[in-house]
Amino acid sequence: MTGSDLALGTVALSLATFMNVLDSSIANVSLPAIAGNLGVSPTQGTWVITSFGVANAISVPLTGWLTQRFGAVRLFTLSVLLFVLASWLCGLATSLEMLIGFRVLQGLVAGPMIPLSQTLLLSSYPPAKAGMALAMWAMTTLVAPVTGPLLGGWITDNMSWPWIFYINIPVGLGAALVTWRIYRTRDTPTSKLPIDTVGLALLVLWVGALQIMLDKGKELDWFESSQIVILGLVALVGFVVFLIWELTQDHPVVDLRLFASRNFAVGVATLSIGYGLFFGNVVLLPLWLQQFMGYTASAAGMAVAPVGLLAILLSPLVGKNVSKVDPRRLATVAFAFFALVLWMRSGFTVQADFATIMVPTILQGAALAFFFIPLSAITLNGISPDRIPSASGLSNFVRITAGAMGTSTVTTIWDNRAQMHHLHMAEHVTRTDGPAVETFQSLSNLGMGFEQAAAQITRLIDQQAFTRAADDVFLASAFLFLLMIPLVWMARPRKGGAAVDSGAH
Repeated sequence: MTGSDLALGTVALSLATFMNVLDSSIANVSLPAIAGNLGVSPTQGTWVITSFGVANAISVPLTGWLTQRFGAVRLFTLSVLLFVLASWLCGLATSLEMLIGFRVLQGLVAGPMIPLSQTLLLSSYPPAKAGMALAMWAMTTLVAPVTGPLLGGWITDNMSWPWIFYINIPVGLGAALVTWRIYRTRDTPTSKLPIDTVGLALLVLWVGALQIMLDKGKELDWFESSQIVILGLVALVGFVVFLIWELTQDHPVVDLRLFASRNFAVGVATLSIGYGLFFGNVVLLPLWLQQFMGYTASAAGMAVAPVGLLAILLSPLVGKNVSKVDPRRLATVAFAFFALVLWMRSGFTVQADFATIMVPTILQGAALAFFFIPLSAITLNGISPDRIPSASGLSNFVRITAGAMGTSTVTTIWDNRAQMHHLHMAEHVTRTDGPAVETFQSLSNLGMGFEQAAAQITRLIDQQAFTRAADDVFLASAFLFLLMIPLVWMARPRKGGAAVDSGAH
């Protein structure tokens, strides 16, 4: 493809991806408004996010099978149009049950959009420019999670929460029309495949159980709760049976044989572990800023937003060179940068000012530019064009699941470490401890009673404990990123970048 068709096609595919990724993060900031408006607690309101995540995680790995059945262009266009319809219904919802139902529908139809936008972009560019195509695609997936909370906060404050869903309508219709006009003559061949109903049922069972377990674990105190134990067992047994079943089927619903390719296996492992660590820390930073540093939602959003700056500037450069430079070297740069950023954050104190918090965030943009593109190139290296939708769907599924696991793990460790630090610090607050007695004295001089003074001191200890706990998580994450450098060198990418085979056929 060349000229205006190539430019318009790239924009349409990128916009659809942007809208999809945006929708998974935009509702986070609006949860209190949605919960209040529908008359439910904020805890019940979290099902608005969980329902989308579970449905999305189930439908992403089905992309390869659905593409063979309906064709990549037809499936992508239909997914975008159904996503627009589901978004409109979400905005019209008048109860939590209705909203959750429409969010499940939205998550299910959103699944194929991200892998297929990647597939169609790679097919539009010559093999030598595959890196540039991946760079454009990566930029939208990087900017959307940052834009989501800012845009969601602004819309909720200045309009009303249904508009976080209504804004998808013009974007989605435009993207679907342009994609269909440009790509309809380039659709992939289809074949009538038998439906692997057992595989599909097992996928729904274990992914659903795992996602709900990860979302509800912290709230229910993990394995102290029988509900979490049952969900964990269902997920584990379901996963094992699913593996055995899919590897023995002629037409599996998910092509697990892709993991036989060393590059695919190493690429997916590094991309998923790295994304899980990155995403867990992305969730932790605003939580700490809002709960213990006195930041508003908008200010916390501003502290996280600059991550997009260097990512947008450097992504085209990385994309241009990914076919010339060994992608393992580029990925090594990403892991080293992530380790540096997290090491800088591990020195945060309660006195940290806005600039101190901002510098590592800006640097993290460089890490992201070197992260997605080379690892996507390694993952898809040497995979034949007919298997690219399956490979893209499967790698995106593992990455999304790793993101959910990263969030749950990081927030749980943060809480546990904070409790430990709190206990250690509280041990010093006794009637014989000079500083503690002085603090009580100065607070009582301000007119506080004993109870009020004790509550104030507890709050100060909490602030210190959660800050130290966040530092612990940042430092551990930095070490894990360094440990991933040898892992990425286990890949053996062939010369010519991601779509090396796309040009050969």
